[in-house]
Amino acid sequence: MDDAPRSNLTSGSGPETHSQRSIWSDASFYALTLTQFLGAFNDNLFKQVLLLLFIAVPTSKGPADWQWLATFCFSIPFVLFSGFAGFLADRYSKRRVIILSKVAEIVVMSIACLLFMRYARTGLTPTMVALLTINIFLMGTQSAFFGPGKYGSLPELFDEHQLPQANGVIIMTTFMAIILGTAVAGVMKESVQKELVTVGIASVTIAVAGTIASLFIRPLPAANRDLPFERSALFVPADIWALFRRQRELLWAILVTTVFWLTAALVLQTLNGFGKSDLKLGDRNTSLLVSLISVGIAVGSVMGGVASRGRFNTKLLKTGLWGMVGGLVLMSCCGRLLGFYGSAVVLVVLGSFCGIFAVPMQAFIQDRPPKELKGRTVATQNLFNWIGIVLASGVYMLVQRALAAGGLPYAPMFAVGAVFMGAVGLVYHPRSEEL
Repeated sequence: MDDAPRSNLTSGSGPETHSQRSIWSDASFYALTLTQFLGAFNDNLFKQVLLLLFIAVPTSKGPADWQWLATFCFSIPFVLFSGFAGFLADRYSKRRVIILSKVAEIVVMSIACLLFMRYARTGLTPTMVALLTINIFLMGTQSAFFGPGKYGSLPELFDEHQLPQANGVIIMTTFMAIILGTAVAGVMKESVQKELVTVGIASVTIAVAGTIASLFIRPLPAANRDLPFERSALFVPADIWALFRRQRELLWAILVTTVFWLTAALVLQTLNGFGKSDLKLGDRNTSLLVSLISVGIAVGSVMGGVASRGRFNTKLLKTGLWGMVGGLVLMSCCGRLLGFYGSAVVLVVLGSFCGIFAVPMQAFIQDRPPKELKGRTVATQNLFNWIGIVLASGVYMLVQRALAAGGLPYAPMFAVGAVFMGAVGLVYHPRSEEL
């Protein structure tokens, strides 16, 4: 049964008029923030462990970098299932979708725990690689169904003018989770070596904690409980295409975030290769480098949320965009010369520009659709963004092999990301507006 409507929910603006109280006095805000924090931590702990494993997969021709395979298998469920996940988020209570997604996370991480027990006995055999890629596919599937409920619930829980601040905190804590999950993954893998069952047990515990936290999100009614299922819901519903025809600026915003996430996925894979190969770092310090870019994103997200002041601020957006381009060019040209500590500083600054860019974009995309289409719009954004991330795995594979064939380091791959974001800066010129 759907969660019953509450008296403080109105058709126009979500909960009781939140202009009368701060998000910081709302228990549901803390519950949602903790739920998504633990989910993001778990995703990145598990994914980074697999990326570190897959950076040197034993083959007949010697160790091979198969990070692209793990990235692809985690990403493709978002392409396959985001449309249906958005349908569920609008047809049923988003709170209900969130809770069931968290229960699924417990199941998936329990399977991962069993696989790590097997890995301790067999090592990274072809069968083990296949089983782990299936498991990361399942983890991606769970996350695909969680996303529309999480982001789609924000406009139902808070007023429009509070969305930049709420998004700033959500994005900040998401990237704090990425920082910690990625860093802990490197420490744990380097410490326990093949005894990765410790990672599995930790992941199950975190999934249980996240499920408990989700129960404290206040009940929300279904946005459109009479929404019929159509085959178009499996990809992009007809209602969303019609919305895009009416609001071309919304479609442009989603396409821009797709290029952003393509670039982000490419950079994160590059950092693992850059740390392990170019700088000759261990798992611990390589994961620390990956984490540091997320430190910057967390800081930049807060800065972006505060500086937006309830507006879609395009000056802020452009600052973040061109700051990213500059940071990527610097890493490409000077990464190896900067070494570990110099790269660490550049990556924190680069990440802060990413956060400054992401916050106004996300607030704009959440604010623009009508209430009954918000869940499916967020799901469509997820779909497009993850198509970008899937493409990033292919771009990474092709560029990495080309660099390896030429005997070149990983650092030039940062320039590919700079090209993508630079192209966005040249063609995307939105107008500032109130939310």
